Amino acid sequence: AASAPRRANPLPPIVQPLTFSFLPLTDAAPIVVAHARGWFREQGIASTLRRVGSWTASRDSLNRGEAQAAHMLFSMPVAGACGLLGHAQIPLVIPWVLSRNGQAITLNTRHLGTTGTEAGELRARAVAGRDAGRPLVFGHTLRIGTHAMLLRYWLAASGIDPERDVALITVPPPQMVENMRGGRMDGFCVGEPWNIRAQQEGLGYTAITSQEIWPDHPEKVCAFTAAFADEHPDAVVAVLRALHQAGTWLDQPENFDEAAEVLGRPEYLNCDPALIRARLGPDIDYGDTRQARLGHRLSFAQPGLNRPQASHAIWFLTQFRRWGLLFGEPDYSALAARSLRPELCQRALDELHVSDPAPADGPEIFFDFRVFDPESPADYVRSFDSVHVHG
Repeated sequence: AASAPRRANPLPPIVQPLTFSFLPLTDAAPIVVAHARGWFREQGIASTLRRVGSWTASRDSLNRGEAQAAHMLFSMPVAGACGLLGHAQIPLVIPWVLSRNGQAITLNTRHLGTTGTEAGELRARAVAGRDAGRPLVFGHTLRIGTHAMLLRYWLAASGIDPERDVALITVPPPQMVENMRGGRMDGFCVGEPWNIRAQQEGLGYTAITSQEIWPDHPEKVCAFTAAFADEHPDAVVAVLRALHQAGTWLDQPENFDEAAEVLGRPEYLNCDPALIRARLGPDIDYGDTRQARLGHRLSFAQPGLNRPQASHAIWFLTQFRRWGLLFGEPDYSALAARSLRPELCQRALDELHVSDPAPADGPEIFFDFRVFDPESPADYVRSFDSVHVHG
């Protein structure tokens, strides 16, 4: 019998089977696409995907050893480093940033006309609700999550004290739209496709995108336990190589349609691909007559994007401090260093022969024109009118 044709580029030996936990969100795309298109296997990883319903479930999947890698909020390993991620949390690390931008704050349609230049009207409603004992209710996805911090920042910049003027509740991403449909929320901050889904169902509209609040902010990461990263660096780097391949493919507009189709499959987001596709590019319909082309879009592999930066970890620590989640002044630099593994990112890029100089950990400007200088985090915290520090 004729022998099988010899492969020009045989697959590397499987490093080891790895399970990845993920939430049904568009920014899980690099993990989903690397699995679906076989890039994990090409890099020597036998991948299994495990869909979970909340960020606490993502955390628990690593704690229990049910997964070795997890789609996770950037702020979660940072919070874990200072004891804010739950009792007996196993230390987590970030070797790779999966995405930047791509989240949004959605308001219930009953608040149409209260954002933009009329933001004062939303504040008036918040104060009236507070005084009447029926505060406006806003949902975020985790108490120490990126959505909670961005929502708090936006509310406070709009003159609404999130600690005193409104009620904040934690809602898993897949339950956001259902809670708004039931009339239980005035707004929420979450990733896609849940903002566009609320808009498509006539329940809400996009007040502001996360990249308009903090241009090019870090969002999701591929997290590992510190122990796994220390014991299996080769496996981690193999994962990162595949994620770079997937992210590069995802950032090309000619692949948006196929990416939306893959993500929309029942085993992944179980969502109409048209809704996913609507928020992959820079053009946005806010659902309240506004339309725009955003300067920063959901991105997965732009230069400098995937490297975890200490300044970003420090910003989240300043917000934990600002809102009274951290007692006493933290050692910002030490906690950031404990959470990040940029050397593994660098090794993966070097092995792919990708030239990607480390970005400067310099000052960043937010939508309210406040400047965050990572060299002076304590002064930055004290500069706000709304501060609820303890100790």
